[in-house]
Amino acid sequence: MILPVTLCTAAAMAVLTIWLMVRIGKLRGQEKILHGDGGNPGLIRRMRAQLNFVESAPFVLALAAGIEITGKGGQWLAYVAGIYILGRVAHAIGMDAETAAKTRVAGVVITLLTLLGLAIVAVLIAAGVM
Repeated sequence: MILPVTLCTAAAMAVLTIWLMVRIGKLRGQEKILHGDGGNPGLIRRMRAQLNFVESAPFVLALAAGIEITGKGGQWLAYVAGIYILGRVAHAIGMDAETAAKTRVAGVVITLLTLLGLAIVAVLIAAGVM
């Protein structure tokens, strides 16, 4: 069984992870911080942006795969996954700001709604309602 939405989402997540890692590495090089965060607020924020992504990505991917395996995914699942990825990019960009930037807040809201929405759909499918 091929899961195109899940595979494309996993690929997008891999690219996003690389981008987050490169941003951290670039700042480490600029600030000459080899290990840890060196107390650098910008590096701390970028590291948190990466960790925030890593905290939610496995759940989104597992839920998307489970939904897609049941055949209940359809086109909407691809849109949800794409919006989630865009939300995580917005969050990472917003994390560069000293204050809670609108892009960061938008990224958080998109992530929470994605997780909640996919979880609800998964439970409805498991309960036989969908």
